Amino acid sequence: MAISDRGLLRVGKAELEYRMIGPPPDKAPTLVLLHEGLGCVAMWRDFPDRLADRTGYGVFAYSRQGYGGSSPCAVPRSLNYMHDEAERVLPVILDTIGFREGALIGHSDGASIAAIYGGSARDVRLRGLVLIAPHFFTEAPGLASIAEAKRTYESGDLRQRLAKHHGDNVDCAFWGWNRAWLDPGFRQWDLTGYLPGITVPLQLIQGEDDEYGTLAQIETAADRCGGPVRTSLLPKCGHSPHREQPEETLDIIGAFLNYNS
Repeated sequence: MAISDRGLLRVGKAELEYRMIGPPPDKAPTLVLLHEGLGCVAMWRDFPDRLADRTGYGVFAYSRQGYGGSSPCAVPRSLNYMHDEAERVLPVILDTIGFREGALIGHSDGASIAAIYGGSARDVRLRGLVLIAPHFFTEAPGLASIAEAKRTYESGDLRQRLAKHHGDNVDCAFWGWNRAWLDPGFRQWDLTGYLPGITVPLQLIQGEDDEYGTLAQIETAADRCGGPVRTSLLPKCGHSPHREQPEETLDIIGAFLNYNS
């Protein structure tokens, strides 16, 4: 299909908002952005534009169902919601937009979705993965930060801040993420079995002060992935390197893509 700069993609019964920067996926290599557990197209801010300028690749970002301007979804979400996205939704999106080759760039939950896809799909179009602040298993410090986010949402200004980006989807976006992660059954969530299946080049990026994950996350991936792995730790940086240290993050991604082109 012809891809305009902005629009909606129909995937099953849902309409998913998207934004495209640069050449379309059927004409040039494309970087597909997968957002965090509370993210959406708008919350990438100007990072997609800067990424396209820096790399020369096309950049495609979309909001998952229940986020941003996409269709709402039912909550509570399945505890397998990231698997569902990687196995049922993302393949349809890539085919629909005419994706020919490129890389997935995921942040947090989006990084986990990219890892599931990269470790299981065996997609010959995929040239690499960039995982920013990824999660491969649950950790007590990360769950404590998610519990704190719940308190801030209920009694602080987090709901108001998120509503600027998610509109009527704000409660769906927050509770769909928060209740899944804090469900006792989620303690067994573990993606490490997918890591040996990731044979494409992999770039890991994490802030040394990430409040949602320890260095064990990227150390485990570097040790178990089946392909070449590059790791970048950013000092004085938390959970969102592309927002907190955008220049450094762009440099890392640009160097990774150049090395593997």
